[in-house]
Amino acid sequence: MATVFETRLIGNIGKDAVVRNMDKGVIAVNFPVAHNKNWRDKRTGEQRTKTTWVNCTIWKRDGGNMRILDFLKKGTLVEIVGTPFAKGYLQDDQSIKAEIRLNVSKTNILRPAKGERIDFEFNEIENETEKSYSSGDATAKVLEELEHDLF
Repeated sequence: MATVFETRLIGNIGKDAVVRNMDKGVIAVNFPVAHNKNWRDKRTGEQRTKTTWVNCTIWKRDGGNMRILDFLKKGTLVEIVGTPFAKGYLQDDQSIKAEIRLNVSKTNILRPAKGERIDFEFNEIENETEKSYSSGDATAKVLEELEHDLF
């Protein structure tokens, strides 16, 4: 029986995406996303917020279109879908830290950063492994024709 381990995250990008060249022509596009959990403290009535940072990576092949970088800017509200995992590391002071990471399969731009514009009719950008779009049929047809320009 097949299993699925996938996470959907909605949050704001904390820093502009950074590109790293890996082995064998693979490119990693890294960016952090902040998820805020808001609640009211029952005891004090005070509004509280807890921020969880998730380090996201989009994997691309060398030579692929990097247009995604135009949209992964600090402050952009995104919906990210991907496979989560945890990574531990040893800091300089010998303390052990852990971080949440997400290998991204789909990125949906919900609201661009202040001062940024999305200059096309759809807002869903997908990893090279995904080929479906949530936009209408007419837009999907245009996307099929332009797909090589995006990735």
